[in-house]
Amino acid sequence: MQSTTYTYDETSDTLSISFAPGERATGVELTDHIILRINKAERRAIGMTVLDYSLVAQATEIGPRSFPLIGLMELSAEMRELVIDILRHEPVNEIVALSAYTPSMSEQIPIIWLHPLTISA
Repeated sequence: MQSTTYTYDETSDTLSISFAPGERATGVELTDHIILRINKAERRAIGMTVLDYSLVAQATEIGPRSFPLIGLMELSAEMRELVIDILRHEPVNEIVALSAYTPSMSEQIPIIWLHPLTISA
């Protein structure tokens, strides 16, 4: 496996993360700020893009800022399962973490947050 590369554009406040530079991929919008790029046939991550990175990475007084995975609801059940599997495994799980907010015992809202990263511009 190739090493992960990080490219931060300060002007647009965008962090691009590549696990396989140059490979074609399908983009999956996970949140308004996080896009996962995957190779569906090989069931693996190609990269990620984090828009408004400084906001997404900003910690709150009680912990990391988390976002609902609203994009999952727009996917087919098969694609949703694939994306969740990719998010749970390396190298993606080294960048983000998953959890669920449970407003009631019968309702779960999947959420995601970034692990603290040290990015040099």
